[in-house]
Amino acid sequence: MGSYAPSFPAKPVPAETRPRLISLDSNENPFGPSSRAIQAMQSILPSSGYYPEDDCTELRRKLASYHDLPPEQVLVTAGSTALLGLLCQTLLAPGLNAITSERSFIVYSMASHATGAQLIETPMRDDAFDLSAILASINEDTRIIFLANPNNPTGTMLDAAAVDKFIGEVPGHVVVVLDEAYYEFAAHFATRRQVEYSRSLQYLRQGHNVVVLRTFSKAHGLAGLRIGYGLGPAELLSYCAQMRSTFSVSSVAQAAALAALDDPKHVERVVLNNSTQAQIIGVALSELGYRVVPTAANFLYCDLGQDAYGVAEQLRAKGISVRPLAGWGAPTCIRVSIGTGEQNQAFLHAMHKIGSVPSSLP
Repeated sequence: MGSYAPSFPAKPVPAETRPRLISLDSNENPFGPSSRAIQAMQSILPSSGYYPEDDCTELRRKLASYHDLPPEQVLVTAGSTALLGLLCQTLLAPGLNAITSERSFIVYSMASHATGAQLIETPMRDDAFDLSAILASINEDTRIIFLANPNNPTGTMLDAAAVDKFIGEVPGHVVVVLDEAYYEFAAHFATRRQVEYSRSLQYLRQGHNVVVLRTFSKAHGLAGLRIGYGLGPAELLSYCAQMRSTFSVSSVAQAAALAALDDPKHVERVVLNNSTQAQIIGVALSELGYRVVPTAANFLYCDLGQDAYGVAEQLRAKGISVRPLAGWGAPTCIRVSIGTGEQNQAFLHAMHKIGSVPSSLP
């Protein structure tokens, strides 16, 4: 089945050196939670001796209102990755298959294979999903298509018109999972680039077999709390809810998510920093001769043209952690999360140091 692995094997690290490591390898929000979310977490701690409300009723209702959907079309889980597992358990079995693209989110493979099903990974086109190739791979045993939009780790985005056409051609026995974990970043980039990003909620209102995944881990900065949600057909989500672990979403996570929804200014600050810094990092890496793919997320996909693991090791020695992508079939590429201006300058300074000396890498 394989498993999720960190950028580097865990090694004993002296406590005094840990705070100096700049983590740009996991697409985390460098600003963390909003002050409102932190206050909400602090206020709920005295009640942490009690089990959380299992159905996340208040949060489900708030999300339903936020997205103009009925509450039965909302399911809150311990991160959107938990919902991926529930969808696979509900829809897949040995002899069936799911489809996605190569170089996409690693959990699709883990969740699919855990059910004994096959995962078909189609080739990419220009570092992005090739929707024609995915359509051509559908057969009578296909039950799920995973579309990460934007895609992790390449950062590429499918526009609304392309997804519209695709949804219209998918047969009725297949559920399309639109993974919009980086929704807030993608929507901002799309507006700046004068393209339309997503009509995913329209598909739900029109009755399509679509599940939309969102998370509080990225723009809201709650990655450590593990809370996400899905929007989809009520009947399908009810099946998933029956298999969800009891009390899987903590009371602290629920309180933080409720407060995070009430603090749009925090998200605006995060998204603006991201778009500004993405441009700075992209230009600087390009000037060093590396190929950088324009991003619609909070990270950059960069082809170094050499052994990326070796470069990542050199960066780590300088106190910066990035993600080498050999495990995704891209051994010359790294994914670097977009941090604060100070963190990004430290990364670029280190890259200049590496780029200024002759490479001894194979």
